[in-house]
Amino acid sequence: MLVGLGPGSHAHLSARARAAIAEADTVIGYVTYIRLVADLLEGKEVIRKSMTEELDRAVEAFERARQGKRVALISSGDAGVYGMAGPTFEVLFQAGWTPESDIEVEIIPGASAINTCAALVGAPLTHDFCAISLSDLLTPWPVIARRLEAVAFSDFVVALYNPKSGRRTRQIVEARRLFLRHRSPDTPVAIVKSAYRPKQRIEFTTLEKMTECDIGMLSTVLIGNSSTFIRHGLMVTPRGYANKYDVDSGTAHEGEKPGRSLSSGLTGWLAGIHASGLGAAELARIHRLPEDYIAALLAEPLESPEPLSEAAGEEAGA
Repeated sequence: MLVGLGPGSHAHLSARARAAIAEADTVIGYVTYIRLVADLLEGKEVIRKSMTEELDRAVEAFERARQGKRVALISSGDAGVYGMAGPTFEVLFQAGWTPESDIEVEIIPGASAINTCAALVGAPLTHDFCAISLSDLLTPWPVIARRLEAVAFSDFVVALYNPKSGRRTRQIVEARRLFLRHRSPDTPVAIVKSAYRPKQRIEFTTLEKMTECDIGMLSTVLIGNSSTFIRHGLMVTPRGYANKYDVDSGTAHEGEKPGRSLSSGLTGWLAGIHASGLGAAELARIHRLPEDYIAALLAEPLESPEPLSEAAGEEAGA
């Protein structure tokens, strides 16, 4: 059983996660995670591993399962988000395991840091977001840097996992450098340390000043997009309703219709670029999109807009 513990507090441990630990003969995990559930482990075989022994944990779990034991392999957050699910399946597949084998594998989800930290600071993930780990222990730095550059350019809200450690201190500095190429220095940033644990700490800052803050391996850094704001101690990313509706009255702006894409949505935008009379190169510059993509769109005939269906208005974010 690959068990996601959530942020670590018992109040946020799911009922299934708690039951899985109760059912287990053996519990395996990183020493810090074992401490989070120590009071649930009486009478069980407990195997503690260090931070860098992920594959060893997976091998131990597999060996115990082959012996007929019920094993709970625990991760903080969610086992499938920078957790133990991936390494475990690598070990299982290497050993020839398949889902039809005698050993059953269950993944028990838990709230990841991106969810728990967002809940503590407000509503920063209401629009598109992603997570990037700054740990280069297993991922080459140029790969991480390209991802940072891409999401900074694309205006995602971003959660940075593993932002800094005692030895890895420059990665967060370089992340800030890449983001400042595309984001305003006053972009809101929230830094959450030890979410829902006794030493929880929340700090609001800006992109320009975030490296001056207390950031470590127990921190998650949330960087807002161009619309994110902080008000009354809450970090909020608008979903975009103000683009279509008057927020006070709820009525659609002139030229907009409930249940239909924005006038600047795909259909309206395609009509606009076809009617503009501009070439692909100029449109690519204006919209910051690849020229060959724009050229391909201009070469295609415009399709008639879809009629409004009864279900259209029920679409999320309509």
